[in-house]
Amino acid sequence: MPQDNSICISRLILIPSLITLGVTILRLVGELRHWPTVLFNPAPGGGGAIVGISWLPIIFGIYFALKLAGAGAGATSLGKAIGYTLLGLLVNVGGIALEVASHSSNFRSAALGWGSALVFAVSAAIPIVGWPSLGKTLLAYAYAARIPVAIIMYFAIRGSWGTHYDGPPPNFPEMSFWPKYIMIGLAPQLIGWIAFTIIVGMLFGIVATAIARRGKAPAHAAS
Repeated sequence: MPQDNSICISRLILIPSLITLGVTILRLVGELRHWPTVLFNPAPGGGGAIVGISWLPIIFGIYFALKLAGAGAGATSLGKAIGYTLLGLLVNVGGIALEVASHSSNFRSAALGWGSALVFAVSAAIPIVGWPSLGKTLLAYAYAARIPVAIIMYFAIRGSWGTHYDGPPPNFPEMSFWPKYIMIGLAPQLIGWIAFTIIVGMLFGIVATAIARRGKAPAHAAS
């Protein structure tokens, strides 16, 4: 699989993207129909719900990494890859701090909000340097996963559906539709969660690849 072949990346993420879309739709239906909260938490943020897509980067990060490594598009150095990923994680934590600080009603908070979005974007780009083929695959998967959520949030916020897709975070100021949608829907889904998907997927993918390589070493030595 060539490292920069977008057609191969599209094929690689196709089934994971469809699975993710199915989970997203199931989550929405479960919240609208008030199914058990432990499975479908409709509270703002939706934290703790078993049915959701935020944990899927763990599984698909491992899947993508092993597939790419097996096809000859692995990282040139796993140490370098994990180093860049940890640096991206550190930058991402700074973005989270800025985002938390932005949750107030003054102009300074808006500036902090846009600042956090920029930091999140940088944190997403850094890990790709360490393992470009995996980073690009996770980037493509992240957008395939999060664009449908951004669309759902548009209608949920517009219609006040009472789901986690339209619930604002605590102490979020009152504002008109478009600023609200951009701040809690569009920007988080297309920037913040993209960074999360890449960083988490890279971390677990790199660890899985390292374990797989270590397992192959004794086999080669024995042969």
